[in-house]
Amino acid sequence: MKNPYYYRNKVHAVFDHDKKGNPIAGVYEPKSHRVVPVESCLIEDQKADAIIQSIRSLLKSFKIKTYDEDTGYGLLRHVLIRTGFTSKEIMVVLVLSTPIMPSKNNFVKALRDLHPEITTIIVNVNNKKTSMILGDKEQVIYGKGYIEDSLCGKVFKISPKSFYQVNPVQTEILYTKAIELAELTGKETIMDAYCGIGTIGIIASEKVKKVIGVELNKDAVNDAITNAKRNNVNNIDFYNKDAGEFMVQVAAGNQPVDVVFLDPPRAGSDEKFRDTRTGSSISDKTWISGEEGVASRYVSRDGTCGDSGIDVTQR
Repeated sequence: MKNPYYYRNKVHAVFDHDKKGNPIAGVYEPKSHRVVPVESCLIEDQKADAIIQSIRSLLKSFKIKTYDEDTGYGLLRHVLIRTGFTSKEIMVVLVLSTPIMPSKNNFVKALRDLHPEITTIIVNVNNKKTSMILGDKEQVIYGKGYIEDSLCGKVFKISPKSFYQVNPVQTEILYTKAIELAELTGKETIMDAYCGIGTIGIIASEKVKKVIGVELNKDAVNDAITNAKRNNVNNIDFYNKDAGEFMVQVAAGNQPVDVVFLDPPRAGSDEKFRDTRTGSSISDKTWISGEEGVASRYVSRDGTCGDSGIDVTQR
């Protein structure tokens, strides 16, 4: 990558307070829940970092308390920023412990006065004692509730909970190489496993007969369906299912799948998914991993019939 700085289009900050009660924003210290203040980071989008610091600076004037994990008191737990690399759209997600935000409209106005480039703001409610960042309930308080961005000539809708690769420049290179390694002829039925918002399948759709996308995250599947329509892709079907269970069904039936693209969670795919290779009609898999060594480990374990793997480390 020619300029490996400020590329990360998804930035998350934990909010807490110091011993004097002043709000801080940053990351958890490894193996603890102590928040280390961070004002800027060399791999995070600079506008995202600036917005987080502006939110921190507004808290006192709006009498918004940061959440205390020990006592369960306080309102603001996290802030999540997503930015469109090509669209320049910016989403701000305020993760609160309750759905009631004092002076909500005035807060939105004050934040947008500082950052008019913000295109949407969402309140996400997480009232559980959990390490998960986002809760189940959301309310759009400004804009359309999502952003769009372009990748490999396609346009994608991105919601707060949807997975989207964090390094758009390298993602184009990665996906182009993955599709090249698959040696598609235009006659294949391919599966985009752990498909997220449908990026790989939609990008590859012009080179194949049919695409099957499988994803467990319901919000991501809804975005994927929208994205297929947005890009006039008619040869793709999406299934809101666990990829491993879906592969068991495919292997048990007679539904032919020629190539599988896998871009699983950081820890990799489960045993159920990998075990379906034996006895199935799938001829090729292209593994993509965000954790160094995962893809190559699976290929070496599973690596007959022309499997290929790409390891990518993105933080």
